[in-house]
Amino acid sequence: MINTPVETAPKEFKFLNAMSDLLDSRFRIPGTNIRFGLDFLVGLVPYAGDLVTFAFSGVLVLAMVRNGASGMLALKMLGNVLLDTLVGSIPILGDLFDLGFKANRRNYKLLQEHYQEGKHGGSAWPVVVGVLFVLLLLSFLVIFIVVKSFSWMIHFIEQY
Repeated sequence: MINTPVETAPKEFKFLNAMSDLLDSRFRIPGTNIRFGLDFLVGLVPYAGDLVTFAFSGVLVLAMVRNGASGMLALKMLGNVLLDTLVGSIPILGDLFDLGFKANRRNYKLLQEHYQEGKHGGSAWPVVVGVLFVLLLLSFLVIFIVVKSFSWMIHFIEQY
């Protein structure tokens, strides 16, 4: 199915815009153009803050999916949130990253492009299947390494 541009956006888009703004760009450092939101402020609390903002971002992505995001768009949005969370969990560097990356604003823009211009459509299944295949291969590799390690340790212990 091909996504076509739609003239009007749901009323909930105002809420999504306000939430992504609150999380990523509501406040400004005086005398600069640097904007930040609750994502940055809460993220200053190591690890726990990143988990809290991950949850808020996840809820925002779910709301966007409810408003017509395609599977591929949802995958792109989740990628933004995961990148923001993973890099954001690194002390100091992650906080600086949060100032510039703004995953929630990016996701809102992706939703607008999808809804108004028909971009980012399509199924995410090929990507999901590919990722699952890679994870399966990595699982077998880890199991193989663990078995070989135990075999090596047993062989080493038997020699003494």
